Amino acid sequence: MNITTLTSDISLKRQLESGNEEQLKTVRQVIADVREHGDAAIRMYSEKWDGFAPKNLRVTAEEIEEAVKGFDEQLYNDLAEAAANIRLYHSAQKRTGYELPLADGSWLGQRITPLDAVGLYVPGGSAAYPSSVLMNVIPAQVAGVKRIVITSPAGRDGKLPAAVLVAAHILGVTEMYKVGGAQAIAALAYGTETITPVDKITGPGNIFVALAKREVFGEVAIDMIAGPSEICVLADETAYADEIAADLLSQAEHDALACAVLITTSDALAEAVAEEVEKQLKSLPREAIARQSIEKFGQIYVAESLEEAIRAVNSLAPEHLEVVTDKAVEVAERITHAGAIFIGRYSSEPVGDYFAGTNHVLPTNSTARFASGLNVDDFIKRTSVVYYSEKTWAQNAPKIARLARLEGLEGHARAVESRGWDKGEE
Repeated sequence: MNITTLTSDISLKRQLESGNEEQLKTVRQVIADVREHGDAAIRMYSEKWDGFAPKNLRVTAEEIEEAVKGFDEQLYNDLAEAAANIRLYHSAQKRTGYELPLADGSWLGQRITPLDAVGLYVPGGSAAYPSSVLMNVIPAQVAGVKRIVITSPAGRDGKLPAAVLVAAHILGVTEMYKVGGAQAIAALAYGTETITPVDKITGPGNIFVALAKREVFGEVAIDMIAGPSEICVLADETAYADEIAADLLSQAEHDALACAVLITTSDALAEAVAEEVEKQLKSLPREAIARQSIEKFGQIYVAESLEEAIRAVNSLAPEHLEVVTDKAVEVAERITHAGAIFIGRYSSEPVGDYFAGTNHVLPTNSTARFASGLNVDDFIKRTSVVYYSEKTWAQNAPKIARLARLEGLEGHARAVESRGWDKGEE
C-alpha cells in the first residue's frame, strides 16, 4: 500500500453509481420489457445473463425443506444466533406514536404504521449472502411489515444458495423468487403475472441493480444507492500491524472497487501495515480482487496529530470506521460522520457484518455525512394526526384565515371559515 502524508483533500468519493450510458440504456430497456411482458421478460433475461430460465419463478416449500435438511447444524445455529442478536438490536429502534394534548380536548399526534409490502434484494448467482437476508428482513419484521418478499438470482443449477434459503427459513420468510438483476427490481416495482408489486425495495446489488433502483424510485421507495464497500481504520502506535492489515483486506476482498484506508499517527505502524498487507495478500483466496482494490483505492495516511486524523475521518465519512487507539472509546466519541463505528482491538469490522446485531447495510461514498444505515425506521411511515375541538377552532380560525390570505390562498381561508361560528357543531 502507498504511504503518504495526510492532506486536507483526501476523499473516498468515487464516481461509481452513475453508470455509463450503455448500462443505463440496458437497464431502462429491461424495465420496459418487464413492465410490458412480465414473467416472459424475466425468463428471457435470466437465460441471457444467469444461464437459467426458471419455469417457476417462486421458490417452493420443497426447495426450502431440502436446503434446511442438508445444512450443517452448527452453521444453522450460528445463523440463528446472529438473527437473535440482530433482532435484539433492532427491537430497541421501534417507535411508538404519540398524542400531544391541547386545551379543550384538542390534540395533535403522530401515528406509526409499517409499510404493507417490501422487496428485499439478495445478491447471488456465484456466491451466497445469508447475512444480507438477516440484515434486510429483520428490521422489516420488527417494524411490523406484513408482506416480505426476497428476490435473488439463481445459479445455473436453477436453485438459490442453500444458505440463503436457510436464513429465510430461520426468519419465517416463504415468498422468494429466483430473479436477479434489473429485472428483479422492475418486477418488485411494477409486478408481473407471478410477482405482486411492493412499496419499497432494499438490499445491495451490482451496478445494474443500483441503476434499476434509481430508475424505479418514485414508483416505489428504495433504501439507498450503495456503492462498493469502504473501510477506514484510525490507529495509533498501540495497534498491531497484522490485525490492521487483516481488517483492511476484509473489505478489499469484496470488490475491485472497494476502498481500504488507514489513517495513523505512527510512521512505524504505517510501514508495518504496508508490509503486512502485501504478505497477507499472497495467501488470500480472493487475492486478485483484493489486490486490485488495494492498488487502486488502498491508501495509508500519516497524520501529524490525532486531532488532524479525526478531522480527516469526519471529512471522509466512511462506511465502516475502526478506532484502534489508546482511549479508543473517547476518540470514537469525537467521530461525527461514519456509517458504523467499531471501537477497540476486538471490534473488527466483520463482527458487525455478521453477528453483533448492528446492520451492515450502510451509506457509502461519503454519504454518511447525511445518511444512516438500514434500520426499523426504513420500514415505517409517520402520519400526522390533528383533532381540533369547536372551541379550539373558534379561537384560531381567524388567525388561520389571515395567514392563508397572506399567501393569497382565499380558498384555504374560506375552508376554515366555512364551519361558521353559528353552526354549533364540531
